[in-house]
Amino acid sequence: MTIEPDTKDWTWVLDKPCPECGFDATSVSVDAIPRLTLENAAQWARVLQRDDVAERPRPDVWSPLEYACHVRDVFRLFNMRLGVMTNEDEPRFANWDQDETALSERYREQEPADVGRGLAEAAEVISSSFAAVSPDQLGRRGFRSDGAEFTIDSFARYFIHDPVHHLWDVTPHSGEVGNL
Repeated sequence: MTIEPDTKDWTWVLDKPCPECGFDATSVSVDAIPRLTLENAAQWARVLQRDDVAERPRPDVWSPLEYACHVRDVFRLFNMRLGVMTNEDEPRFANWDQDETALSERYREQEPADVGRGLAEAAEVISSSFAAVSPDQLGRRGFRSDGAEFTIDSFARYFIHDPVHHLWDVTPHSGEVGNL
């Protein structure tokens, strides 16, 4: 069984708390993003040491290893996009098919230690990039391929939900099916 692609538009997390992971992007300032990113990366280091890191809880749900690969790549992609937003006027971003990336990059076959190092490095880089954003840059805009508009401020809050949510995805929740 293959993973069904996630086609949801998650931009709603900018307006209300996520009912699954509980993250409330409306209460986060851009100043907190570097710290939150590094704290999140430290927690992924522990996840990647689990004995069952490469096991899918169900055939149609990513393993913790696959989620960690995705988070690493989110850090890298968002860092690139942040750089473009700070240096170009109203850039438009090409679509990123996360499910195709998982297949083409063979997330299931990657070594957890390598993923951990890459995730930590990518977290450091994007944390530094967000820390370097000046207050007068927060209103700079960029557009996703589907037309969704972000300012650097909303982009930062949208970004941090992803690794937080995926850490929740791989954390045991009593009584819930599909989580480890």
